Amino acid sequence: MKIHEYQGKELFRKYGVPTPRGIPAFSVDEAVEAAKKLGGNVWVVKAQIHAGGRGKGGGVKVAKTLEQVREFSKQILGMQLKTHQTGPDGQKVRRLLIEEGADIKKELYAGMVVDRGTQKVVLMASSEGGMDIEEVAAHTPEKIHKVFIDPQNGLTDREATEVARKIGLPESAVGEAAELFKKLYKTFWDTDASLVEVNPLVLTGGGKVVALDSKINFDDNALFRHPDIVAMRDLDEEDPLEIEASKYDLNYISLDGNIACMVNGAGLAMATMDTVKLFGGAPANFLDVGGGATAEKVTAAFKIMLSNPKVKAILVNIFGGIMKCDTIATGVVAAAREVNLKVPLVVRMKGTNEDLGKKILKDSGLPIISADNMGDAGKKVVAAIAKKKNVAVKKKAKPAAKKKPAKKAPKKSKSRGKKEK
Repeated sequence: MKIHEYQGKELFRKYGVPTPRGIPAFSVDEAVEAAKKLGGNVWVVKAQIHAGGRGKGGGVKVAKTLEQVREFSKQILGMQLKTHQTGPDGQKVRRLLIEEGADIKKELYAGMVVDRGTQKVVLMASSEGGMDIEEVAAHTPEKIHKVFIDPQNGLTDREATEVARKIGLPESAVGEAAELFKKLYKTFWDTDASLVEVNPLVLTGGGKVVALDSKINFDDNALFRHPDIVAMRDLDEEDPLEIEASKYDLNYISLDGNIACMVNGAGLAMATMDTVKLFGGAPANFLDVGGGATAEKVTAAFKIMLSNPKVKAILVNIFGGIMKCDTIATGVVAAAREVNLKVPLVVRMKGTNEDLGKKILKDSGLPIISADNMGDAGKKVVAAIAKKKNVAVKKKAKPAAKKKPAKKAPKKSKSRGKKEK
């Protein structure tokens, strides 16, 4: 789960992380009122969407008068903001953050994620703030400094101080930065976050270290412990199909392809998508129905997959362990009938009650394409789309009916009008 920048900063302030003063706004008038409450003569108008790169897309403006606050708010609210993280369609801006201006002397970076290799939280910090950290990692990785934090001890004073020095802060600001890093770690730990990122973290002209931005993601599996964080969820920022899938406890993520995939198990789902790509196809989604899927759950999955207009075929790949193949087969048949399936359906099943599952599919009378293994399934689903496309092309290319030749006027008899000899 993701939250907005202004919500992240509210959490930061709760844990003592210094941030600029700011007020969220949902209308142009609210934005102007927020600027008045903040006072001063410089304000930053920030679009609030769940994506980075907002400044490059025109979603962050510095205003020096209240009239400019109004003008920029009108421009940004309602705009379809496109960044490298939103995709080509962009994301509609429905909220703003009006923030006091900051005297920026130096831009830095700080972030925390779970490192699966060490099974620890890693603090990453860099002197190269205000730009994509992926670019820094790709071109100047030596400028990213890491500390792998022992969960029993937390982030120690020595570790935090060492990182603060490595990113080029003056000695007068090292202690303050070290405290900020420790508070970031406490925010991460206490909220069951999966990501905490500050880009940029800034050193001000007055020598203060301040979190100028905030990006926090949370582990969905731990949200039951944090109703206050769940209350921050903005459904407008999420894919409607993913929201619908969550109601049925389905793990669904939309992708850009045209082959819908329904699989049980995350690892098998990844392997299935790789197989589709291997044979020239493109997956339309990641969908893990889990180990306890029912016929109703499978039907819901089909409806969600087919809600995507790009889908041209469905591939079902099931390994029957806890999940029995006959249960899936029953669900597949019921779903295909209920949604009046019109796209090719390829099914590959292995494991518990495999023969029974295949019999259910065969006896259904539906045009289900059976596959023996993953490679066979990948080939067949790609071929099914190509076949359907060729049929459609042939129908369009039917030659026009030949016009019947116009009837010629009967020839006059040569003998007509001649005198008999």
